[in-house]
Amino acid sequence: MNCYMGIDIGTSGCKAVVFDQNGQQISWAYREYDVLSPEPGWAELDSDEVIKKCFEVIGQAAGDAGEGSVRGLGISSQGEAFAPIDKEGKALANAMVSFDTRTVEYSRKWTQEFGAEKLYRITGQTAHPMYSLFKLLWLRDNRPEIFSEAQKFLCFEDLLGFRLGLAPAMGWPLAGRTMFFDVSRHEWSGEILDAVGLSADKLARPLQSGTVAGTIKSQTARELGLGEEVFVITAGHDQTCGALGAGVTKPGVAMYATGTVECITAAFPEAIFSEELRKNNLCTYDHTVAGMYATVAFSLTGGNILKWFRDEFGAEELAEAERTRVNAYELLLKAAGGKPSGLLVLPYFTPSGTPYFDTQTKGAILGLRLSTTRGELIRALLEGVAFEMRLNLQILARSGCEVRQLRAIGGGAKSEIWTQLKADVIGKPITALKVTEAGCMGVAMLARAAEAGEPLIKLAEEWIETSDVKEPRAEWADWYEGQFERYKQLYPALRELT
Repeated sequence: MNCYMGIDIGTSGCKAVVFDQNGQQISWAYREYDVLSPEPGWAELDSDEVIKKCFEVIGQAAGDAGEGSVRGLGISSQGEAFAPIDKEGKALANAMVSFDTRTVEYSRKWTQEFGAEKLYRITGQTAHPMYSLFKLLWLRDNRPEIFSEAQKFLCFEDLLGFRLGLAPAMGWPLAGRTMFFDVSRHEWSGEILDAVGLSADKLARPLQSGTVAGTIKSQTARELGLGEEVFVITAGHDQTCGALGAGVTKPGVAMYATGTVECITAAFPEAIFSEELRKNNLCTYDHTVAGMYATVAFSLTGGNILKWFRDEFGAEELAEAERTRVNAYELLLKAAGGKPSGLLVLPYFTPSGTPYFDTQTKGAILGLRLSTTRGELIRALLEGVAFEMRLNLQILARSGCEVRQLRAIGGGAKSEIWTQLKADVIGKPITALKVTEAGCMGVAMLARAAEAGEPLIKLAEEWIETSDVKEPRAEWADWYEGQFERYKQLYPALRELT
């Protein structure tokens, strides 16, 4: 039986999931790695460790699926992070991830010189320190020996493909996250590259999602338990891959992903370059569905806020998890209770995402009393992130991109408690999927469509199954409406203080 593998390379871990030709999950493997912070504001990944862990999950998932059963695979990748590599493909430096803030001044000064409006019209993005462009400028000026020695600068999709034996290639959605890519012409922007002092041959080939980029080197395939002639398709940015796997193939439907970053991805049939989207830092870039575009509303503080609480204050849950084998996160969510916390949280425990792109304002917790319980604090942290996403949805609606249906994916989507909390705070129904690893499913779907020649949207209708729908509870609707109005005042009030 032919099977298809989707690989997802995230900020805190990587996974590989194998699906059969009917979209049924066959096997799954996951490995975690640490984000390194050698200096204040720095956030890095050891690229060689990430690729090593990717090889491990590919081998495990392929073995569990049955040797030789995988016909094709693709790679979904976190955006922006890249590795400078030498001739053998070895990383010359760590990869700077999205919430690394060392490039703040580069994003401000370089954009002023190049022109913010021009940059937006070419890339569909507004300047932020997270983008590869500004990270590469920092590397050029602060590590000139690495910049000059590097043969290529590769993001994680194309880096893994290269290590598998392919000429480096990436999907258009991932290329769009570098800020070197012209999203209308679908090519590297010569004007931007010239301004940076970089040649296009230092980057991977940008290809439409679902394009066959090559086959895995025979020896590597054997070592990983894969069959001969396993093809690799381009996929792209993890958010658009997840959106495809969640069935976001038309306007009005959006993916709501809970991972390290909290993210809503909505789709539209043509590129939109509007002042409303630009001033709120809501991008326009390629969807994994051919001919469609997407926008991403996100908070860089997402599931990582629960991880922070677990690591700093969750000794009790960690001990119980060790004893009972129940996930520590589920224990924390259970402690959060089922009614509003009464607190307000500005969830900028990392730099903010959309709409403000603020790297300086800090997070805040308001309304604490001696009577405040630990459970209320856990819930308040999650409410704060959900309010931030509600704010983004309101801006999207104002921009003509109203979202009527949310589909939940990612690790957080497995929790009914967390999904219900989000539905209550946001005031919209949230649909769970039978397969929560939608990013990997979207990639596997691209591989299946590439081989079978089947229309992607038709395949999505056949593969994707919904399950539970969490409706916002009417009893809390007025409360959260009032809290949301107060929440919108938090950032303007606290910006000058922090």
